[in-house]
Amino acid sequence: MEDIKEKGKLAIAGALIGCISVILVVMGNPGNMGFCIACFIRDISGALHLHQAAIVQYVRPEIIGIVLGSFAISVIKGDFHPRAGSSPFLRFIIGFLVMVGALIFLGCPLRMVLRLAGGDLNAIFALLGFIAGIAVGVVFLKNGFSLGRNYRSPALDGSFFTLSNILLLVLFVSVPSIFLFSESGPGSMHAPVFMALLAGLIVGIFAERTRLCMAGGIRDIFLIKDYTLITGFVAIFIFALIGNLLAGSFNLGFENQPVAHQAHFWSFLGMMSVGLGSVMLGGCPLRQLVLAGEGSSDSALSCLGMLLGAAFAHNFGLASSAGTGPSANGKIAAVAALLILFLIGLTLTLKGRRN
Repeated sequence: MEDIKEKGKLAIAGALIGCISVILVVMGNPGNMGFCIACFIRDISGALHLHQAAIVQYVRPEIIGIVLGSFAISVIKGDFHPRAGSSPFLRFIIGFLVMVGALIFLGCPLRMVLRLAGGDLNAIFALLGFIAGIAVGVVFLKNGFSLGRNYRSPALDGSFFTLSNILLLVLFVSVPSIFLFSESGPGSMHAPVFMALLAGLIVGIFAERTRLCMAGGIRDIFLIKDYTLITGFVAIFIFALIGNLLAGSFNLGFENQPVAHQAHFWSFLGMMSVGLGSVMLGGCPLRQLVLAGEGSSDSALSCLGMLLGAAFAHNFGLASSAGTGPSANGKIAAVAALLILFLIGLTLTLKGRRN
């Protein structure tokens, strides 16, 4: 009975996220990008002058909303637990590499599902890579991989990531001139600020209460044969698919897909890094934002790694471009990111087995 109840909660959360994602696109967000944690952090990175890619610069209120929603509901429900100390620098590096992999594909795991729901068949290869990366991560977990335990930390330490997001929102609303804003491209396409912030708040609240995680659902199937978390994954797809069909934005095929490319091998490798890195971190990019809102400074550092990883990817030409796919530098980065993640996983797994 408890299992059915949990699946019901996840189905409701997934349904809401799927519907909200379609609404955000109708309200102005790029196609198949009602939510994309990687793309939106990338846009914020550009708005903060950390990279100069003019078409992807905007302070995305959705990201701020997710953090604030998670923080608020965790405080209300008594789930706010400031903690830190679980291999913080390694978490930063893994977050950095997860972002590089996501920008090779042009989307996080959440956008991967939304692209599939919009009819973008290119995302199938990313899904296969994502599953493969998670499978490798599960092998590490079963053989002793761990980033170590965390410890209780001061409330200010656990709250600082949320406070930083509040400051970002205040500055965005009151003195927008200090930020960079795209005049064309994906960064110039966005829903109204209030709608985007409200959407983020709702997602943050429901993701915190249900432990929704794109990587966690697949990981649990491999690790403990538990199909509970995957319910949210499936519900997002179904309701986003229905929403796209009703909105007339469903386009089945490989070509003419918004903010996408057809370099399938590299999408596979990029999302394999995202899957492997997410298992190591204990959650996908969405889950990292939620955990940071709950007071995890370790997850906050993972998010900071993603922010700077996005800046690095664009400053050094690693991110793919829509249509043409990854550059030569991007292809090297896709292989390097996967190898580094594998070495980190192997090293800590061997250490865990010795212990």
